[in-house]
Amino acid sequence: MDGQAIAFLLINLVGGVAVIGSYVLGLRGASGGASALWGGVSERLRPVYTLSMVLSAAGYLAVLFLILFKLDPGEVTIGGRSGFALLYPTFLLILLPSAAWMPLTRRHVSEPRTGTWVAVRVVLLVVGLASIALVWALSTLEPGNQGAAYWVAVVGSIYFAFHTFVLDAILWAALFRRRS
Repeated sequence: MDGQAIAFLLINLVGGVAVIGSYVLGLRGASGGASALWGGVSERLRPVYTLSMVLSAAGYLAVLFLILFKLDPGEVTIGGRSGFALLYPTFLLILLPSAAWMPLTRRHVSEPRTGTWVAVRVVLLVVGLASIALVWALSTLEPGNQGAAYWVAVVGSIYFAFHTFVLDAILWAALFRRRS
């Protein structure tokens, strides 16, 4: 594994631990329990959301598999000109705001304020837009844009973008705000 792949792996390991850690800490101390974090998402819709989270995570892992095990970072171009390093900010813009979502939402639940609500919306929007950028990066990726691993990663990234942008940044936020 070369230096670029190691840097990418470190971004995902540290970022992944930050995201999971924020969820563990956030759910342990959530005022109103974990159900308060669902906002206005109905009991009937929660299993659908939960399944979508699992599918979204699987899509993310498929992308990681492609990038870490099927690509040569020294040969990658994205959009016909950018190299492998374009993936660093894309993943940082997915992982860092994702790690901030739980603490911000928890704070907003305990002390509703416009500023925290705006911050929650911004982190969700950034993650959703970065996820869309990931779909673009994979769809313009060369070489390595063929084979089963590539297509599973593309489909996975599309689903991940759907979940983060449509279900989280738009639907969850609208339902949460309506409940508040």
